[in-house]
Amino acid sequence: MLFKRRKSVDLGERVRMLVWPRRSFWRSAQYFAKRALRLRATPHAIAAGVAAGVFASFTPFLGFHFVIAAAVAWVIGGNLVASAIGTAVGNPLTFPFIWGATLELGKLILYGRHPTGMGPRDIGHLLWHMEFSSLWQPFLKPMAVGSLPLGFAVGLAVYVLTRWGTVTFREQRRRRLAEKARRRAVAQSNAVAGEV
Repeated sequence: MLFKRRKSVDLGERVRMLVWPRRSFWRSAQYFAKRALRLRATPHAIAAGVAAGVFASFTPFLGFHFVIAAAVAWVIGGNLVASAIGTAVGNPLTFPFIWGATLELGKLILYGRHPTGMGPRDIGHLLWHMEFSSLWQPFLKPMAVGSLPLGFAVGLAVYVLTRWGTVTFREQRRRRLAEKARRRAVAQSNAVAGEV
């Protein structure tokens, strides 16, 4: 095959690349940003799609982020590909911060204070014994409630930044292409004048 790897990637390398990319995190972020900016859609659709993906990344329903992002993007008129790109905000490095913030905000909204009871060590015990029904009340419910305002606020900020970035990127690209066409036209007219 033309684009096949010489050495196949084993499971350990795939897991490592999920946690730590082959290149730097900055380069991966730039790649996703350029992919979003180059989509063929309106600036609103791109920004709304990315914002929907960011919003979905704040929910505690880890296996359903793409589905949630696509549904939210469809409702608000966003691009589905951009919503998938936006879910990259939720990754192994950001999830502990996102989940901690949504849990604390959810507890504050639901109870008005920090309730006593289960602590972070108890999460491991509940997961080890697969007591998911016991996880809902102390953890998942506050995280789901806290993810709504936090995800909306961050999604709104990302919407504004992405829309501005898309408009700026396209304007710079339009100017660059116009300048290139002008130079080409001048070169052709000089070549024609030189022949005469």
